[in-house]
Amino acid sequence: MQIHKDILAAFPGLSVAEGVIGPLSIRETAPALKALGDEVARSIRERYTLERIKDEPLFRAYRDFFWKVGVDPTKTRPASEALVRRILAGKTLPAINTAVDAYNLASVRTGIPIAAFDADTLVGDLAMRFAEEGEEFLGIGMAAPVMLRRNQVILTDEDAIVAVYPYRDSDATKITRATTTVHIVACGVPGVEREKVHSAYELVVAYLREHAFGIR
Repeated sequence: MQIHKDILAAFPGLSVAEGVIGPLSIRETAPALKALGDEVARSIRERYTLERIKDEPLFRAYRDFFWKVGVDPTKTRPASEALVRRILAGKTLPAINTAVDAYNLASVRTGIPIAAFDADTLVGDLAMRFAEEGEEFLGIGMAAPVMLRRNQVILTDEDAIVAVYPYRDSDATKITRATTTVHIVACGVPGVEREKVHSAYELVVAYLREHAFGIR
């Protein structure tokens, strides 16, 4: 991924870990993945509380990044924190398909937000840059495109915006059961060690290989 120099100047220490994995055979669900989800949820309840999670250094780093790019993290949570909060509130994680569920569990376990794209929908290489004022973005779950602000950080391919970093992926590039190859990006911010970001990526790969890997 090309990270534009103005991003690196504004956010020294920001890092990503990315790669492509496939072929995948994505199903609606799998018993082994459900068991993994139960295990991860138990570990999260032992590790965190709702009252203190905002003060955890890892999640604090993402909250600080959000404030710097004009996003209120009390209204729009960092993706990994939002998933952890669901568990602590006694809710189940969204069940989408075995690939999405697998990388969500990796995000929960590591605390690192994960972006993921159907690799066959991407055009060329990814890049990270600041948005231009008024650029439009349609994320997963959005009813209509939103207008971006100049200081927001985005990921693009050679054709379009594919994510607002590090919390919302594009609807056009989302992972479905028809997806056979996935482009994964583990999303770091200043204050999060590069090694943690890389470890999160490796865990995503391991979970995908275990729960969504294979030839149709």
